[in-house]
Amino acid sequence: MCGFVGYIDKQTKDRKLIKKMGEMIIHRGPDNEDYYIDESISMAIRGLNKDDSKSECKVLKNEKESMILMADATIYNYEELKQTLIQKGHLFKTDSNAEIIIHGYEEYGKKMVSMLRGMFAFVIWDKKKGELFGARDYFGIKPFYYYKIKDTFIWGSEIKSFLPHPHFKKEVNKDALKPYLTFQYSVLEETFFKDVYRLNQGRCFTYKNGKLKIESYYDYSYKTKKSKLSELILDIHNNVAKSVKCHQLNDAQIGAFLSGGIDSSYITSLLKPKTTYSVGFAYKEFNETNDAKDLSDILKIKNKRKLITADEFFKVMEKVQYHSDEPHANLSAVPLYFLSELARKDVKVVMSGEGADELYGGYGPYKQSKMLLLYRKLPIRFRRGLKNKVIKMPNFKGKNFLIRGGSGIEDYYIGQAFIFDDKGANEVLNKEYKSNRTFKSITKPYFDCVKDKDDITKMQYLDMNLWLPNDILLKADKMTMAHSLEARMPFLDKNVFEHSLGIPSKYKIYKGITKYALRKASKNSLPLEWSKRKKKGFPVPFSIWLKEEKYYNKVKEIFNSDFASEFFDVVKINKLLDNHYKGVQNTARKVYTIYTFLIWYKVYFVSI
Repeated sequence: MCGFVGYIDKQTKDRKLIKKMGEMIIHRGPDNEDYYIDESISMAIRGLNKDDSKSECKVLKNEKESMILMADATIYNYEELKQTLIQKGHLFKTDSNAEIIIHGYEEYGKKMVSMLRGMFAFVIWDKKKGELFGARDYFGIKPFYYYKIKDTFIWGSEIKSFLPHPHFKKEVNKDALKPYLTFQYSVLEETFFKDVYRLNQGRCFTYKNGKLKIESYYDYSYKTKKSKLSELILDIHNNVAKSVKCHQLNDAQIGAFLSGGIDSSYITSLLKPKTTYSVGFAYKEFNETNDAKDLSDILKIKNKRKLITADEFFKVMEKVQYHSDEPHANLSAVPLYFLSELARKDVKVVMSGEGADELYGGYGPYKQSKMLLLYRKLPIRFRRGLKNKVIKMPNFKGKNFLIRGGSGIEDYYIGQAFIFDDKGANEVLNKEYKSNRTFKSITKPYFDCVKDKDDITKMQYLDMNLWLPNDILLKADKMTMAHSLEARMPFLDKNVFEHSLGIPSKYKIYKGITKYALRKASKNSLPLEWSKRKKKGFPVPFSIWLKEEKYYNKVKEIFNSDFASEFFDVVKINKLLDNHYKGVQNTARKVYTIYTFLIWYKVYFVSI
């Protein structure tokens, strides 16, 4: 587990500066630090030693020391690639599995990236060519950001490490706020910091003589294979089991995050770690820790758990937004922060179940009601005509059904959160932040790539490209790394993923059952009851707390802060808050999305 940062400009020889930038991400690697500086470039890396090895997360070089690597990477097919490269004459100097990247690049060039099986973000400095090459893994498990303005190019694992650089101008990207209010996370390629971009998943880049070139090195398509369900089930189980084993590497101490759902339960049953970790809240519908404890007992595994209080939740809000780098309104980020803190007391590596929903069809919206499916058999002209009529009418029972029935997935689906629609977002924003940009303009390029596919596949593809990397994996990385903990995700494995691409949609959602094929596969190692568990995620009782005066006042205070009026119509956002507090309307998700943005702004633009 590592974090890195670097820059190219005319001030490259300032060791104090690059050291300060590296210290901003010390949480990603508290055990060691390393630097590389020459007349053209400055780089820093922070590392966590998961065992007695001292070579992890260090500056790595090729034999001639003409290429320099800094990587946040865990490569699972390291041994296989290493043997091939040794046969070709390469000499390995360390036991770091990231060293395979630099020798692979030396041998194969850019093609090397698609050979890797693992999670990674890295840069390679070619001293002879004066060229920087970098890449991010297939799914976006590891983060990568960059900033380019005039002759300055800065890159790193986290945006906060850019702040000390004298050429970095800290400024809010005004274009990011409106989409955020709809999606609940930063959805644009340009982040909330103006001129700071994320390198998207499956992308690599070269930077030379002030010119940046970004390319896609990995793409995929859904090609249904004609297989018997029994064969698919066996293949899924074998692939996931092999992936879990592969993800263990040689690390003896690995824990597992465990909720009451099938995904983490399946991984836990295959891994059989010494300890599982769970968190919840002291409300029946918001607490899965008892289920996690029951499964741990069945598997004869120790379970450690914690119930989070409202006071604890609100107390860490600023820390959560600080570590997120950008405003992030997924409520589950906070319990994940506490879960990571709990696990880090014992282990440095955990496994978790991210990715199963996107691969195997686990989300509720993927499952459409029988009534809706029947209604959609009527002629599209009739359904669209009725939709256009009722959309202008006052609310009545069945209105949303008729609107959705007369629409395509592309008209309304954006992922697993839909907070404000375009009109609603503009209504609460000040004039300077209002925008004509629609959520459909953001989702359209992705839907266009799968326009000939069924609705389930369309939704999966969108989630794989937006929701998974920018929400789920972002919070997974940032909340675990906040506590110097490495999270590994066996479902998000290249081999597992590529097999999932061939599964017919009818085996993803079958008779109203989500993740049908995966549930069947999990029976090979899980008790029957757990294979049937419904998805809950990390439910948080924020809507309950918001009706308590103490927490209502906490939110109200920041809603009426001096800086809130810069972005929002304060009267309107206070009305949203008051309506929830008085029980007029459940606006908790909208309130939380605004609240987290204001907390983030306070942290990065008022406090720092």
